[in-house]
Amino acid sequence: MAMSERHSLQKTPEKKLAKPDWIRVKAPQSQGFMDTQALMRKQKLNTVCEEAACPNIGECWSKGHATVMILGDTCTRACAFCNIKTGVPNKVDEDEPVNLASAIATLGLNHVVITSVDRDDLEDGGAAHFAECIERIRQTGASTTIEVLTPDFLRKESSIAIVVKARPDVYNHNIETVPRLYQSIRPGARYFNSLHLLKTVKELDPSIFTKSGLMVGLGETKEEVLQVMDDLRAAEVDFITIGQYLQPTPAHAPVDRFVTPEEFRYYERVAYTKGFLMVASSPLTRSSYHADADFARMRAAREKRLREA
Repeated sequence: MAMSERHSLQKTPEKKLAKPDWIRVKAPQSQGFMDTQALMRKQKLNTVCEEAACPNIGECWSKGHATVMILGDTCTRACAFCNIKTGVPNKVDEDEPVNLASAIATLGLNHVVITSVDRDDLEDGGAAHFAECIERIRQTGASTTIEVLTPDFLRKESSIAIVVKARPDVYNHNIETVPRLYQSIRPGARYFNSLHLLKTVKELDPSIFTKSGLMVGLGETKEEVLQVMDDLRAAEVDFITIGQYLQPTPAHAPVDRFVTPEEFRYYERVAYTKGFLMVASSPLTRSSYHADADFARMRAAREKRLREA
């Protein structure tokens, strides 16, 4: 779907909503930010932080944290919420896993998040490339814990097992929005396929933490968000992230409303009562925001739950 087609799916609001104070962030300018940026350029690595215009890039990069985006910078899909460019991707960079492992060693990361564009053009959707990236990081001998955020591998059932076999510490796949909005917001995906992927990971290796996230402010109802929580728990998902959708460009889906911090706290309380080990729910929450600290808390929560069982 071309950008013009994506735009035609959206209703243009009469007036763009003004961002409330709680959604504003400072522009990146620290030395740590510039050092991280320079390293990504040197190793020829893409990051979702830049490509998806993440509002937290200044904070994360100043601490040397970055979410690496493998398999190129061009997606084969055109979701109405996503700022990553769409089109025909380039050939897969075979040196990328080695460069990635080198960058992680240089940064001395305790935890790394690896994501990718959708690669529907590849037979396995890029699953083997994910697995090689994990293996190369392990080969460095670093104690870095590894979180993957994969595409949905639609109609590529065997790809899930390829990534699981490489044993990431966390397997993340974002549900993104409520099922009613999939046709307009995530037309190339299928809600129940994403749930199936998350459930399959647990069936293949129960020791791997599973994680998923959704955006709010797209026109969903509170009841629909609670239903998504129930669906994710039925799939045995351990960790849920909930954050405010922000419109990247006028060609993308408009913001329906800015959800208040109080409502995000409500979602957090409810999610914990439903059994999630870890919940991150705030206006600026993103899938990999504070992923290192959240992973440590999630692991501690599992250990506590096992002791109490």
